[in-house]
Amino acid sequence: MDGALNPAHGELPQDPVGGMPPEAPLPMPEQDLDRTPPRERGPWPSAAVVYARIILICTTLAIASYGVYQMLQVVRFARMTLLQGLMIVFFAITLAWIALATGSALAGSSKRREARRRAPAPASRTALVMPIYNEDPLRTMSALQAMAEALAAAGEHPGFEIVVLSDSTDADAWIRESLAVSRLRAALAGAMPVWYRRRWRNVARKAGNIEDFVERWGGRYDYMVVLDADSLIEASTLVGLVREMQADPRLGILQTAPMLIGARTLFGRLQQFAARVYGPVITRGLAAWSGDSGNYWGHNAIIRVAAFAESCGLPELPGRKPFGGHVLSHDFVEAALLRRRGWKVRMTTELGGSWEESPPSLIDLAARDRRWAQGNLQHLKVLRTRGLAFTSRLHLGIGIMSYLSSPLWLILLTIGFALALQSHLIRPEYFTQDFQLFPTWPRFDTQRMTALFWFSMVVLLVPKTIGFVGALLKPSLRRDSGGAIGVTASVFFEVLLSALYAPILMLIQCRHVFEILMGRDSGWKAQRRDVEGMSWSEAWSFHKRHFLLSCVTAIIVWFLSPPMLAWVSPALLGLFLSVPLSRYSGSATAGRLLSRVGLLRTPEESRSPPLAARRTALLAAAPALPDDGLEYLARHREARWAHLHGNLPRPADPRGEPNAHALTAEQKLHQARTLHEALAWLTPLERVQVAGDARMLAQLALLPDTRRPGGPV
Repeated sequence: MDGALNPAHGELPQDPVGGMPPEAPLPMPEQDLDRTPPRERGPWPSAAVVYARIILICTTLAIASYGVYQMLQVVRFARMTLLQGLMIVFFAITLAWIALATGSALAGSSKRREARRRAPAPASRTALVMPIYNEDPLRTMSALQAMAEALAAAGEHPGFEIVVLSDSTDADAWIRESLAVSRLRAALAGAMPVWYRRRWRNVARKAGNIEDFVERWGGRYDYMVVLDADSLIEASTLVGLVREMQADPRLGILQTAPMLIGARTLFGRLQQFAARVYGPVITRGLAAWSGDSGNYWGHNAIIRVAAFAESCGLPELPGRKPFGGHVLSHDFVEAALLRRRGWKVRMTTELGGSWEESPPSLIDLAARDRRWAQGNLQHLKVLRTRGLAFTSRLHLGIGIMSYLSSPLWLILLTIGFALALQSHLIRPEYFTQDFQLFPTWPRFDTQRMTALFWFSMVVLLVPKTIGFVGALLKPSLRRDSGGAIGVTASVFFEVLLSALYAPILMLIQCRHVFEILMGRDSGWKAQRRDVEGMSWSEAWSFHKRHFLLSCVTAIIVWFLSPPMLAWVSPALLGLFLSVPLSRYSGSATAGRLLSRVGLLRTPEESRSPPLAARRTALLAAAPALPDDGLEYLARHREARWAHLHGNLPRPADPRGEPNAHALTAEQKLHQARTLHEALAWLTPLERVQVAGDARMLAQLALLPDTRRPGGPV
């Protein structure tokens, strides 16, 4: 036992206090990024990790060096112009970026199979932590119930507890959460404790939500498995994660490699298939060269709570938003800070049974990417942190480059376009010096440039090719994905669609980076988990600039050089079709059509895992929750009691600073003559105050409901 008290010994009481167990504080000091903390030196990386890193470095350098050399041969010059120099520099950066992915994929081929821990794990207490923010509680509670039932069926449930950490700001969403948690407690009574806490102050978003939990209740737990609202993890995987942590006392985080599941739309199924076929290549590569200096993706991972509290108290970054303030993409930073103190951070590629869901449409992906872009670019300030391992800095750099690469590609294309424009409009100067005997002939090796283009495409497609060959060689994956013909057709279809979506995503990310550099904050909006499609007007409003840019560029290129239009047409075609591509990306009808013809199938789609099937069944059977939560609480005394007793009380206002929304809400309730009138008067912020106050809820319940017979309940 390391960390918390053994639940088998009964040292901690189990009676809930406002929806949560008694507090067990665990200090979580703020980390000083300018000072290296004391750390325990671990062993040197294993020979396998060193070998994988050699493959990564040598492959990246070899590809980048060869590409730059060939580019220099394409444009031989007596005197380099500024545009030529810039083109070579940006070409080197972008080629090195895709070469890094190829090197990582090749390094993954050297990774050996991990040893599985089969010995019984010592007694421990693990929290299944699910932070939520204005989510659909029926989906989240169905997933938690399915996981809890699977653990109970395996006889492993005594060591686990469910903890739902809400940051919801909408009163109706909060009330629906309370009612759903109450049902979950009843369903799991005697099998697994279910705790629920909603914060009144949403400080530091998800990172602050988890930090508050660790500081107040972290001493109760040895480990926490952090889940997203769309996460699913099999019982055997959860038990395996705990055993891995027990077997290595210096292991701080063990990250699983979640697969995508449950996609119904065209875009969702496209991402799902790509993750299933190419994803293992990427994750095996990351795990191979990262070793014990791995990364954390913020969910579907197990964390040693004591190590997390010791190492991961995030400071506010200096400066104004969006680069300053609270750390947004906290997961990368937490992994780096754990490693800084000598804790191991690893990724497991052998433990399957870990799933998540994908954004259902291109626009939903763009909305999520806006938050991620700001968080990852914010890591530019974290890179200077003292004491970070080189591999941790590399992970942060990769996260930054995943968004800076789009502007870099756009700059490279713009420079190439400018060079073409220059060659067409400006007469070359053959005699650059007075009294020069022989002219300086401009040179552009078209044949070599074509070969370099195809070389870059091969480098870009190496990870996908490895994944494609691997899928063909795995009988179960090949069979459940439509056979060899089905897999081959799906890969070609995925490559084609991805090529069309790529220029759209490039421009979207360029806009994100521009907005961030201009100081615009991303805000914090709830993520859409499901969508049946979008209107043409919504797609046109979002993509009209992309369409118009493709038309203007095509016209200019046609007048300059018709043959050049053939070269740029693949990129322009995606932009020209951006409106219908986006419109149908969120179409479940298009997704079903592809499934019928056998395209983009995955094993999880062909044979749904029992855990996912159970979640779907629970969700289908769950009674609907009220749209107007306050109205429901006013009409149902039992629901009112469950809501009030299942939540921690609202913190007291500081002396001399009463909450203005609570005061105005109370006055409106005093003046209202009917329930409908009171509900119509209350603002969203006032509704939150009423939902958390027993006295105001009782006052609301006493108001007559003129829309239904009977008095208050």
